[in-house]
Amino acid sequence: MAPIAVGDTLPDGTLAHFDEQDQLQQLSIHSLAAGKKVVVVGVPGAFTPTCSLKHVPGFIERAEELLSKGVAEILVISVNDPFVMKAWAKTYPENKHVKFLADGSATYTHALGLQLDLTEKGLGTRSRRFALLVDNLKVQAANLEEGGEFTVSGVDEILKVL
Repeated sequence: MAPIAVGDTLPDGTLAHFDEQDQLQQLSIHSLAAGKKVVVVGVPGAFTPTCSLKHVPGFIERAEELLSKGVAEILVISVNDPFVMKAWAKTYPENKHVKFLADGSATYTHALGLQLDLTEKGLGTRSRRFALLVDNLKVQAANLEEGGEFTVSGVDEILKVL
């Protein structure tokens, strides 16, 4: 399957998320994104160095700026279970706006065409690093990384297209 691209409709899928009351929820991407401008950020894994120290912190630190430019939701997706994503989210106590969503079986990652085979490194199927700007389910920007790079999917690149 070809990777998601500008002009494509964001596929629907169900991801797991712990809400503010610590209840495990199954959330539909379309329920979060329909009729709104959202940023969808994909990372290879929770607690990994680039994801934890560079990629995700940028979106947390500049969330207010994104919101001021019309973004309604900032969604971080990783091929991890919801308990790992919950623990990872707690490492960012300053976070008020980013939702951490679990794609434990990589089903949604496959629907996006953004799977990354890291079996040789003992990590199995993961997600390519990416950032999508989506407006009412239509992809406006698709910043997709190759391999383990971190060059085009950061918050600065999304802010440039807003």
